[in-house]
Amino acid sequence: MRKTPGHGNVLSYYDFGATTTYAAASDPRCAWCCYIPESYEEEGDQTYPLAVIVHGTERGMHYYRTAFADFAEAQQVIVLCPLFPVNLAFPGDLSSYKILRYGDLHYDRILLGMIDEVQAKWRIAGRRVLMYGFSGGGHFTHRFLYLHPERLLAAAVGAPGIVTLLDDRHDFWVGTGDLENRFGRAADREAIARVPVLLIAGAEDKETWEIAINKGDPWWMEGADLAGADRVTRLQALHESLTRAGVDASVTLVPGERHDDRKLIPLVKDFFAKQLDRARTAATTPNATNTET
Repeated sequence: MRKTPGHGNVLSYYDFGATTTYAAASDPRCAWCCYIPESYEEEGDQTYPLAVIVHGTERGMHYYRTAFADFAEAQQVIVLCPLFPVNLAFPGDLSSYKILRYGDLHYDRILLGMIDEVQAKWRIAGRRVLMYGFSGGGHFTHRFLYLHPERLLAAAVGAPGIVTLLDDRHDFWVGTGDLENRFGRAADREAIARVPVLLIAGAEDKETWEIAINKGDPWWMEGADLAGADRVTRLQALHESLTRAGVDASVTLVPGERHDDRKLIPLVKDFFAKQLDRARTAATTPNATNTET
């Protein structure tokens, strides 16, 4: 039964379908909203996988919720869309969330806190989530994979402007060599290799005006040019570093598309659907590997 406005963790009218927007308990400077499938009943026992969709620099939280609503209904998945506002780290800050940490802002932990909130409020299946991010969200998603692979069922990385290679010969952000010193955790390659990864971009996403890195730029460090100049080349370099590490990673370049994921999103949904089918089959197959979904 759906209730009128309530208190605490009691579900209200605004907690079904396209939900209201919540300040994050883990950091109220950030926020989140969800899409809850129509089948969800407060007194039911069905559990729902969780898909986390991370916005790009434009902060299109509600756009992505709408874009994945049909997927939520078709696959019986709850969709979580976080919001990391501009200006959090300093005036004009557009990008600090893309590298997961900036000073006392630990965006990965803030998101984990949002996931905890959603798990406490609705019936979520397991600890592992699907995650997709495009552009700035693609930055976040592949770096989150390196730090928290045990929390991911699958990851879809869309056209990040700057990539971190899974390569310990180079320090962060170029590579992963100093993750333990910087983040308190090294890249667990065995755990990362258990996460299927889709790398996706438009085949014509080759403009460099926004992503060029030159000496004197805030992002500049030695090796900044290691992955190439444009998003497609950098995505391919990321793929090579992942496959060398044994990760089940694939690249999809959508013909004719530039830096726009409207035609990429259906392919991400297909990828996620396949991973859910695989996880559900494993969960019901005797002696199958435990996927911890």
